[in-house]
Amino acid sequence: MASLPLRGVRIIDVSIYIAGPLCTRIFADLGAEVIKVEAIQRPEPTRSLVIAENDPQDQPWNRSGYFIRLNMNKYGITLDLTRPQGTDLLKRLVKTADVFIENFNPRVIPSLGLSYEVLKEIKPDIIMASLSGYGQNGPWANWSAFGYCLEYSCGLAYLSGHPGGPPGKQALSFTDPWAGILAAGLLVDALHYRRRTGKGQYIDLSQRDMAAGFLGEALLDYVMNGRVWNRIGNRHPSMAPHGQYRCKGDRQWVALAVTNDDQWVALRKALGDPEWARDPRFATVHGRLANQDYIDEHIQEWTLERDHYTAMHELQAAGVPAGPILNAKEVLLEPHLRERRLFQIVDNPRIGRRPYARQTPGWYSAWPEAGTAPKPAPDLGQHNELILGEMLGLGEEELANLAEQGIIGTVPIVAAMSPEQLRSILERRIELSMKLGRIDARETEAEYKHALGID
Repeated sequence: MASLPLRGVRIIDVSIYIAGPLCTRIFADLGAEVIKVEAIQRPEPTRSLVIAENDPQDQPWNRSGYFIRLNMNKYGITLDLTRPQGTDLLKRLVKTADVFIENFNPRVIPSLGLSYEVLKEIKPDIIMASLSGYGQNGPWANWSAFGYCLEYSCGLAYLSGHPGGPPGKQALSFTDPWAGILAAGLLVDALHYRRRTGKGQYIDLSQRDMAAGFLGEALLDYVMNGRVWNRIGNRHPSMAPHGQYRCKGDRQWVALAVTNDDQWVALRKALGDPEWARDPRFATVHGRLANQDYIDEHIQEWTLERDHYTAMHELQAAGVPAGPILNAKEVLLEPHLRERRLFQIVDNPRIGRRPYARQTPGWYSAWPEAGTAPKPAPDLGQHNELILGEMLGLGEEELANLAEQGIIGTVPIVAAMSPEQLRSILERRIELSMKLGRIDARETEAEYKHALGID
């Protein structure tokens, strides 16, 4: 698809989990050549997120829905970056690349000899992006982080939850997808900058700082007025009524938001203008904010007589912003999303034909092909011969030697281990964890052995 906007951009992707892979998936869908680098010693962690138990012959590491969704349209190779042969080959790839992206703890990449200073010597105009939890400097920089940690440490979780209840995280860790989307925008800016100046740059993205930016109103209110916001569930500080209401049927809900007084009048009309709604206290947002429990109770009496789609259509027809709360099946079948072609059927040789959401939900008049023909995510090491052989010029004998040494490969080392080898590794890890005070080893040992099938 020669007309795609990012055709000709090459990205070396050593990132893991969600943030980095989502960023590069967006680039891949828009035509960039993304080379995902893993290691047979430590494949991408999301490869292990396989719900059904699989025989090793079925290659479960190539069947993870999580990995498949985030890594379509990419090439996949393996390199052991803890050994000089692996890092040397990666540096040769960097010399041909435009972008290098990672999202490890800040200690990892420099320890592998792949810092920005090193890569800049190899490719002076390289653009490097690091999507760490807390950034590359500061007192928390070297702390490990996942999305659920970051939501609490940035303050987002403090405002998430019901009144009087504990703080809560989002259903999907908020920081991961947003960091990936933000990083994609930053990389586009960096590519434009390089086109103008000929210079690359280093992008230091702190996922915690990024998430804190979404608390702007609460932070400003505290700084300027000394007010501390509290958890308000599905309500809104300046809109009322605002929330989710149970509907007729099994676990059906509808969401609505009255943003101004005119929409309150529209809501009254949709409800049949009942007597309770004519109370003059509710004519202004201040009165409605002060009486939300009473209003919500009456709204739910109305919604309980309708399914969530019927309630949405009646509210929208009256001029009230509303939408049904959908489960996973309903999202796949939702008429508007189907008309927008959000989901596409991808034929993966490992799991068959499945629907997947496009990661570039916008449509581009200049590039109508963008995001419309996703290729299946790569198997582990699937493109070793293509990238390392044809692109870098390694011969068959060199590739065979690398495979024999375990620097490249297509099967995770753990999958080729015997129960005895797994037990030995398990015992060493438990011993270390006991010394560090991380686990109650007696309970964890039994769980690990059961999970590994070596009871």
